[in-house]
Amino acid sequence: MAKKEKAAKIDIGIEKNQRKGIADGLSRLLADEYTLYLKTHNFHWNVTGPMFNTLHLMFETHYTEAALAVDLVAERIRALGFPAPGTYKQYAALSSIEETDGQPEAMEMVRLLVKGHEACARTARSLFPLADSANDEPTADLLTQRLQVHEKTAWMLRSLLE
Repeated sequence: MAKKEKAAKIDIGIEKNQRKGIADGLSRLLADEYTLYLKTHNFHWNVTGPMFNTLHLMFETHYTEAALAVDLVAERIRALGFPAPGTYKQYAALSSIEETDGQPEAMEMVRLLVKGHEACARTARSLFPLADSANDEPTADLLTQRLQVHEKTAWMLRSLLE
C-alpha cells in the first residue's frame, strides 16, 4: 500500500493565518449566498398573485445567478487551502439570513429577498479589511462583484415595493 502523499504547501504570498481568516469569512458569505439561493428558488416555485409571471421569471434569473455565485465563493475558499462548507447544517450555523416558514404573499417575498440581498452585501463588505490587509486581490475582486450584484438586485426589488 502506497503512502499517502502530503499536499504541497501553499505559497501564494498570503500567510496561513490570514488565509484562514479570509476563508472563514468567505464561508459565512457562502452560507448567506446559498441560503438566499434556496429562499429565492422556493419563492420562484411558490409565488402567486397578479405579479406571478413577472416575479416567477425575475426570481428564476436571480437564483440562476446565485447558483453560479456559490460555486465562485466555494472555489475561492478552496484556492486559499481550506474546505468549503457544503451542508444545510453548516449553512444554518454560518448564515445571517433567516429561513422563511410557510409561503408568504408575493410582496412579502420581495421584502424578504431585499433583506437577504442586503445581508449578503453586509457580509461581503465586512470581509474587505481582511482581504486588503493580506493583499488578497482575487478575494477583493470577488467581493466587489458580489456587492455589485446584491446592491443592484436589492435596489430593483425595493423598486417593486414603492
